[in-house]
Amino acid sequence: MIHTQKRIAIRTILVLALLASAACTADGSEIAAPVLKWQQCGCYSSWCETGWYSSPAVADLDSDGDMEIVASAYSLVALNGTTGDLLWRAKSGHDRSEDPDSVDNVGRTWPGIVIADVDNDGAIEIVTAHSGGYVSVYNNEGYFEQGWPQHPVANEFRSLAVFDLDGDGDMEIACGLAKLTKENVWVFEHDGSIRSGWPQLIGEEGSAAGLYNDNIGAGDIDGDGLPELIVPSDTITICAYEADGTHIGTNEIYHDQSGHDMDHWGEVPAYIDLEYETRGWGPCYTEFTARANFANGPANVVDVNGDGVNEIVVTGDVHNCHTSPYTDLYNTPYILNSDRSRFNADGFDWTTPPIETGAPIIQNYGVIENAQPNPVTVDLNGDGRIEILYPSYDGRMHAFWLDKTEHGNWPYSVYCASEGFYRFATEPVVADLDNDGNAEVIFGSWVQKGTERTGKLHILDYMGNVIHEIDVPPAKSGDWNGVLAAPTLADIDGDSDLELVLNTAHSGVVAYDLPGTAGARVLWGTGRGSYYRNGQSLINSAVSQKGDLDRDGSVTSADVLIALKITVSGGYNNAADMDEDGCVNVLDARMILQLAVEG
Repeated sequence: MIHTQKRIAIRTILVLALLASAACTADGSEIAAPVLKWQQCGCYSSWCETGWYSSPAVADLDSDGDMEIVASAYSLVALNGTTGDLLWRAKSGHDRSEDPDSVDNVGRTWPGIVIADVDNDGAIEIVTAHSGGYVSVYNNEGYFEQGWPQHPVANEFRSLAVFDLDGDGDMEIACGLAKLTKENVWVFEHDGSIRSGWPQLIGEEGSAAGLYNDNIGAGDIDGDGLPELIVPSDTITICAYEADGTHIGTNEIYHDQSGHDMDHWGEVPAYIDLEYETRGWGPCYTEFTARANFANGPANVVDVNGDGVNEIVVTGDVHNCHTSPYTDLYNTPYILNSDRSRFNADGFDWTTPPIETGAPIIQNYGVIENAQPNPVTVDLNGDGRIEILYPSYDGRMHAFWLDKTEHGNWPYSVYCASEGFYRFATEPVVADLDNDGNAEVIFGSWVQKGTERTGKLHILDYMGNVIHEIDVPPAKSGDWNGVLAAPTLADIDGDSDLELVLNTAHSGVVAYDLPGTAGARVLWGTGRGSYYRNGQSLINSAVSQKGDLDRDGSVTSADVLIALKITVSGGYNNAADMDEDGCVNVLDARMILQLAVEG
């Protein structure tokens, strides 16, 4: 019976694919090459501030129907979406009440720009965090909200995320400190006060250190409808907290180990070998031993297998702890359950993560700025299961399926030794640009310092094959260029097509038109998944109505095709299981088709 259903589904997919192909042939639609719209925006007359890893945001700040872009290298700028013209500038740590020519920036901006209604007053706010230990909340015009800025520490905040921890309608703001200390995360209320139970880690329960990337993740991991905080840091453990700073407990496999009673997340060491992990120690002093550090490894909360239960995805920097200093080996993704045990369900066994994924080609930011392995968790091919993408210090973009392998042309290398210089990739954004059911992967790259070369804009299909690669503009100031920050996808000029906004290293903010993308489905549209910067795509985290598999707000023939692909693959998606019998088959596809016909 199952094989018969798959044959029917395959035949139906082929018919739909032929119809789609005919439609594409008839109107000549393809994924067109990006077209440079404007560049060097937010710069000064003769130079640009150095851009780091801060992903820009797009919003209608003044509610006039036109979109503005908010970006930061050091100072905070608002730009006209259509033209790129500067609307206003505020130096970091300051607001528009101070002349930007009369004050200095407090420091650079590493985490992405947050756009959210943090105080639940119906108006959006802008949230930023900087080196020097500053965090700011601005109103839509660039002036500080009451109670801001805050300056609790002197070192850099590299992690920034917002979420509604207690379900009261306003947002809490979390910042992660880039300093080798256990006290590494502050949670603020919307009014600037520090939330009760924070900062963390306090006390002797667990291990924590500096957050040297935009690491903080948040999402509901226990089914109570409220988010928990996942905080990887510069150590071999990962901390997980409730809203009040309480530690989250672990699976009993970690309990009652001799000398290592690991009853909280922050006490479990991330060895590759599960036996070492469950006993709490490995033979680092006597032999090669692989374990992961999470100094630069962000966390995402996502339902990887479509069963309605969220898992945690985090990228670790695996090293050999037998050497001194430790030898970095490769970046790899872990998938963890809410009790810190390793994911193993539906035939997908992640009790051992992927190994030997690619050694670093260089780790010297004096030569080239470091790659940051930000995970992106999306369903590339519409089968109801999540793939994990991340850039690595091996010079490649990786994409792992749940079977722990990389399909097609993945991993894709942006580094080519024959070029004679190093190149690294940004965190990608993901969108189905032509709405054919398979997503495209879009990212930037940057190059080695002193080369007088520039990075590229890369567009790949879901199997890692190149669709377009073009050079980004050269540096306006500086001796190299490229993009370190994740791009942002949005319609910035009201023409219905998407544009791509880049915060470059030395040519300011740059925008590209993406012709023919009015019907695109955006799956991961900006750094860390959304303007909340908390490791959750609003697409993946939203509760989808039955049958609306592409989460576009309606049930159409595109959803039927997705349901049939899930049937063929043997995957599962709650929204596709129309009769709620625990599986997705052609009967479910027929019910979705009926919904589509009924409109």
